[in-house]
Amino acid sequence: MNKYYLTSAIPYVNAAPHIGHAQEFVYADVIRRFQKIQKKDVYYLCGADENGLKIIRAAEEKGIDPLKFTDSNGRKFLDLAEKLQVEFNVWQRGSNPKHHLSSQLLWKKCAANGDIYKKNYSGLYCIGCETFYASEELDENGECFEHPGRKLEKVTEENYFFRLSKYQDFLTELITSDKLKITPDFRKKETLSFIKQGLDDFSISRSRARAKNWGVEVPGDPKQIIYVWFDALNIYQSGIGFGYDEKTYNKYWPANLHVIGKGILRFHAVYWPAILKSAGLSLPGALFIHGYLTVEGQKMSKTVGNVVDPMEIIKNYSSDSVRYYLLREIPSYNDGDYSERRFKEVYNADLANGLGNLIARVAKLCEKNKFAFKAKVSKDAGIYPEAAGFILEYRFNEALRIIWEKISEIDKHINQETPWKLQGNALDQALKYYVKEIITIACNLQPFLPQTSEKILEQFTAAAITSEKSLFPRIT
Repeated sequence: MNKYYLTSAIPYVNAAPHIGHAQEFVYADVIRRFQKIQKKDVYYLCGADENGLKIIRAAEEKGIDPLKFTDSNGRKFLDLAEKLQVEFNVWQRGSNPKHHLSSQLLWKKCAANGDIYKKNYSGLYCIGCETFYASEELDENGECFEHPGRKLEKVTEENYFFRLSKYQDFLTELITSDKLKITPDFRKKETLSFIKQGLDDFSISRSRARAKNWGVEVPGDPKQIIYVWFDALNIYQSGIGFGYDEKTYNKYWPANLHVIGKGILRFHAVYWPAILKSAGLSLPGALFIHGYLTVEGQKMSKTVGNVVDPMEIIKNYSSDSVRYYLLREIPSYNDGDYSERRFKEVYNADLANGLGNLIARVAKLCEKNKFAFKAKVSKDAGIYPEAAGFILEYRFNEALRIIWEKISEIDKHINQETPWKLQGNALDQALKYYVKEIITIACNLQPFLPQTSEKILEQFTAAAITSEKSLFPRIT
């Protein structure tokens, strides 16, 4: 089947997006563009997680109606995606009435299989994660590892629970066999280790009073609201028609790949496949789990005041320079760091002095000698095989390393050949070689730096190749 259904994590829209959101958008967009080059029918979904307690509390702090609050913040995420040239086929909101109907259908299917029951419960709840934690899962201060410094809330109420314990053997076999392939491999081992400890049933509803009437109502029980993670995960299905557009849903489901951050691995590798199995639905094929971004070596925090706004960097430099830093400097399997100093170093070394300088010097030679590349050019040229292999492993930094090695090779070739000393056919052949290689590089850059790729292709396939404004002016 030629379809490729791709999703990235559904961000909470309780605040404006930060540089970490840009990172995941760009990762998923590289995969989307690469799969399109492979002639796949790609459908990319993201959306807004709007139904959590943290959303309602953030809206209350601002004194804004929650729907207007999520309208405003959700727009900021869409603006960021547009600036980064990230294209969604659908942006599914948790407040969408069709999503509510879809999530209630998922609930009914699990209930019909006998996997939902009601009981009284007391536990420690992290608003940041929107989940309950056992005491042994917390740090030495009794706090969540994802949100240190934030005290957990002791909650006692009657909720509905999902029989996760029933699916322990199923999940072990699913992940061990790679029927659900988890990349990188150490995240697979981490998931299997968690399952091996024994799975407990988990709460999948909240009282309407605690949820303050915000969220998806439990079918048949108006006093309960569906737990935010149960309904948020279903955005992957509701966005393509589960429960209301059978044709689109059957065309694209199951997902080929979910792109997520390491902090929500458990929800996607354990809870989500168990829920789908219970409901009798097809399971996603793969998960790619990336690391987090720190800023100047510290975790991003409003308290510390080091939250980086990616829109500011894009405004000051360019979207492709931000894409490049996130893809080349940050190892996608592990945590990485953003710093303004390092951003400028990478920009100057690789973009201004590397790619930008090569384009400028070859264009100048072509213009001076009135050279035009007359061969037929395909903008759909393939990706270097080694680079393509790294993209398929989601090792974007390694794929870009291969491309930049090609850039360095051409630079060295020019320095050795000294084409400015050549004349006649020898000069013509030298320029033809440089331009052909540059066009190939531009085609390879399409998934990574789409705007830059397009500019280079337009410049070097024109009737007359001329010097243009610098692609990446050096930062002084």
